[in-house]
Parts: sequence; structure tokens; C-alpha cells
Amino acid sequence: MTKEENEERLKRLKSIVSALPEKPGSYQYYDAEGTIIYVGKAKNLKARVSSYFHTEVDRFKTKVLVSKIHDISYTVVNTEEDALLLENSLIKKYNPRYNVLLKDGKTYPSICVTKEYLPRIFPTRTINKKWGTYYGPYSHVGSMHAVLDLIKKLYHPRTCKFPITKEGIEQKKYQVCLEYHIKNCGGPCVGKQLLDDYQKNIEQAKEILKGNTRVVLRALKDEMLQLSEQLRFEEAEEVKRRYLLIDQFVSKSEVVSHTINNVDVLTITNDEKIAFINYIHVSNGSINQSFTFEYKKKLDETDEELLQLGIVEMRERFQSNAKEIILPQEINLNLEGVTITVPQRGDKKTLLDLSLMNGKQYKFDRLKQAEKLNPEQKSVRLMKELQDLLHLPKMPYQIECFDNSNISGSDAVAACVVFKKMKPSKQDYRKYNIKTVVGPDDYASMKEVVWRRYHRLLEEEQPLPDLIVADGGKGQMEVIRQAVEDELGLNIPIAGLAKDDRHRTNELLYGFPPRVIGIKDTSELFRVLTHLQDEVHRFAITFHREKRSKHALHSELDDIKGIGPKAKETLLKVFKSVKRIKEAELSALTETLGTAKGKIIFDYFHK
Repeated sequence: MTKEENEERLKRLKSIVSALPEKPGSYQYYDAEGTIIYVGKAKNLKARVSSYFHTEVDRFKTKVLVSKIHDISYTVVNTEEDALLLENSLIKKYNPRYNVLLKDGKTYPSICVTKEYLPRIFPTRTINKKWGTYYGPYSHVGSMHAVLDLIKKLYHPRTCKFPITKEGIEQKKYQVCLEYHIKNCGGPCVGKQLLDDYQKNIEQAKEILKGNTRVVLRALKDEMLQLSEQLRFEEAEEVKRRYLLIDQFVSKSEVVSHTINNVDVLTITNDEKIAFINYIHVSNGSINQSFTFEYKKKLDETDEELLQLGIVEMRERFQSNAKEIILPQEINLNLEGVTITVPQRGDKKTLLDLSLMNGKQYKFDRLKQAEKLNPEQKSVRLMKELQDLLHLPKMPYQIECFDNSNISGSDAVAACVVFKKMKPSKQDYRKYNIKTVVGPDDYASMKEVVWRRYHRLLEEEQPLPDLIVADGGKGQMEVIRQAVEDELGLNIPIAGLAKDDRHRTNELLYGFPPRVIGIKDTSELFRVLTHLQDEVHRFAITFHREKRSKHALHSELDDIKGIGPKAKETLLKVFKSVKRIKEAELSALTETLGTAKGKIIFDYFHK
């Protein structure tokens, strides 16, 4: 690879990284042949993956890995724990070359169940099949210890390393240790726990290590019912304790339910010109394949037509023989021996939602990449998002927002700010002095300003806004509606931005009667709307301060005709205050300003 080709490769990879979501998930690196060479997990995908491409990375092994990367894919999940489980599943499926290399040469630990008379269960990195049966390896030590802790709580396998034999127990060669006294061991070495009971516990522990937790749960439930029928309630309570422990562990350790096996999931997310179809394959309760691909629409294909194409292509590409396909809608497609399911609730619906979330995230990331190349595209996306959210007749190219400012009704002013293409258009900002309202009446002031604004635009035949936003809630929206619809006869959509007790924007209102529109306060659109509200508030406050400052500096000298700023400045410089100017003799005034102006000042104060 030439230097230019390598630079182009890194540039392309960094553009992918810059668009990654800040969400938990698993990421996969591919080499030039499209083979997965590394699988990782992250609490924050963007932060984690970008760390590989920092210039200050000095680990040799990381540099080797980065030099082999030609493409990056990822799967988002709901929690960091789900990301860990998904990483484990993918590593087992693909056995990526660099996952072991980046562990500093160490092998992953496994769990050994020995072949002794009283088997032991412990973690090890050394594999010798003469000693026992091995389960794993576990790429994450935390998940391995979680399983071991569960087995310890459930079955109390012995932890001592004595070579215990049947003869030794019969000859009473052994004594119980501290583990027995603190109830971490049943004491099988001295016959306190029967061999059959101990062996039964070990067999159930093996089933858990195999991942067959549902089998163990069914067996425990049957045993619990039998004991209850026999009125052996204390023993039934102990079995119930084990059942609940395993059930709790299962609910935390599965990405999806273990009852879901060999299933394909497909969802579709539409754009005007492109459809994004996400494919997930689930085996034994774990996701082992996730992929999102694009279809460029040519003939306004329907979702059903695109899903049909996606099912055929994905099953062929990944050689899936799943007997069930989970979809968001019914489609007319008959595949021999395959059932199509449209779930409404439960684990399968959760899986469908996860697939849809991945499809939407992929679409969003592609749009972000495109926006970096064409910034204008971002504005269009936000306008389209707001249009869809409020069901507006057209994209809100021009948005106007109003706010009032006064102190107990004095120096009452209002402001109007204008956003075009979701950005401030400062040359279109307008300031208003309140003319018809006496006292602190924000509603009446808002109504006056809105009426004046749009009455003038109509007279001047200027374009009207696509959306009006009130800096406030239902009251402000209603007075704007009265001015715009009732008095001017205009049909302009009106929204409101309400604040909480801490004076922070927390609700977007729309419609009459106004209703709360669901919008995430971390979204880009919410940030733009908050900027709009902050901007009109800033503009109104600034104008009010300017007016108040001018009012505070006003003096009686400003009311005297024939006395300009320069004469006023000269008088104050000589006499220091208006009071001294009032008390000054005519000769002193004429000496300072001249005969004519001195006489004007004297006559004004001595009428």
C-alpha cells in the first residue's frame, strides 16, 4: 500500500468514526478481504473507537491492528452489559485474529469441572483434558466470575484441593474445614452431604455452564412442585431460592430471551430516496449477526417490496436457515418451512425494537457523514424533522419568535428574532416599543407587537413566516393566535416553548388546545429551538437595558430648546450639576455659553 493510499484509508476510517453514536454497543474491524479481525465492546462507541486513531497511540500491537483495518461496523444496544454479551457472542462465532493478540499474549480463562470423586469447579488458563471438562473460554473475566458466583451460591461445590476418595471418606480420614462452618460447603468429605446430592448439584452446574439455564429452571420448578405436594415445605423453599437465583441471573445475562433460537429479524427505516434495512440473526438467545444495508429507491418501492428483497438477500448472504423471520409488518412472501411473525409485545417485540434502533442509528450516522460534506444538508434535515414532528404543511424555512421585557410596566419593549434555515438571520431582527399597553401586561404587549409585525408585512407584501414560536406556554400562544388568526385572518402555525421552575426550556407545545410534543432534550433539534428562545430573550433584554439606560441619563437640560449636547456638556463641566445651573446668575451663564444661550438657560429656570 502506497503512502497516498494509506492516508486515504485513514481519512475514510476517521470519517466513519466521527459519525459513530455515543451509545453502548459492539464494534467490528474488517481487513481488506472483508474478514472480521477484531471485535470490541464500548460504553460509548464513538469515544472508544476514536481512541484507536489518536496520533499519540504508542502501543505496537494497537498500531499493527490499526494498519490492518479497512472498514468498521457496529451494533448499538441498550446497556453496557448487553454490549459485553454481544461481544462475547461475536468473538465465539468469528474467532477474530487480533482479539487474543491485544490481550498481551494471555489466553482467555476457562472454567474447569474436574473428574475427581467429588468434582471441583474453578477458573484456569491451563487446559488439560485429563483433569476434567472445560467450559469457555471467557473473553471477559467479569462474566466468568458472575457464573462462578452463581454456582457457588446455588450448589456450594468444595474448594479444597485434597485428593478425596471414597475409601478415605469411609475410613473418616478427613475433617470439615472453615468453609463448612460458614456454610459455603455441604461437608461431603465427612458424609454430611450425600454423594448423590453432590453429584446432582455438579450436573446442574454443568448445564448452567453450557448455557442451558432454561433446562435447569424447568427441572427445579418440577422438583419444587413435587416437594410441595409431599408437604416438604422447607426443602421446597430451598429449591425455590435456587430457582430465583438462576432466573435473576438469566434476566441479566441474556441480550434476548434464551427461548428465541435461530431467528432472523428485519426492520426498515425510510428516507425520501433511500431505505435502510437492518438484519439481525439470533441463536440461543444471543445476537451473532447484525448488519444494515441501503437500497436506493428508483420506482417508489413500498416497504413490503423492499423487505421481500432484503429477506432474500440477507438469508443468502449470511447463509441463514432460520425457520422464523420477525418483521414489523405482514408481507406477501411464502418461504417453505419458514414462519413470519409480527410481534406486538414480549421478547420478540424487544428484539424488533432493537433492530429498528440500529436501522435508525445507521441512517442518522449516514446523514451526519453527508452533512460534513454538505453543511446545507443539516439545515434541511432539521427543518424536515421539525415539519414531521409538528405535521406542518411545509418545511419551516423561516421561524419567528417573540418576547417581552419590562420592569413593573416601565420601559416596556418587545423583540422579534428570525431564524432562516434553522440559523439566526440578524438583519431581520426587530425591536418594538410598547405603545398601547399601560402597566405590566405581557399578554396585551405580545398581542400588540404580533399584530403590528404581521400587519406591516402584509402592507409591504413581505413573506410571512412558516412558523411562529412564543417564548412561553399556552397563554402566550393564545394571544398570538388571536392577533394572527382572529384579527388578521392569517393561517400561520404557532408553537410555544415553556420553561420549568428553574427557568430552563423543557416543553415544546403545539396545536389548539396546545399539547406537549415529545422531543428529547439532548437532540439537535431541541438545541436549535432552545437557541431560538435564548436569542429572543437576549435580544429583548438588551433592548430594554438600552432604553432604561437612556431614561436614567435624561435630565432637564434635554428639554430646553436651543441647547444641544455640546452646550449641555460644557455647562455640566463648569457647574457640576443641574441644581447649580438653576441657581447660577445670568452673568455666569453668559460667560460660559455666550449671551444668547446663557439667556435661554436663565429664562427657562426663572420663568
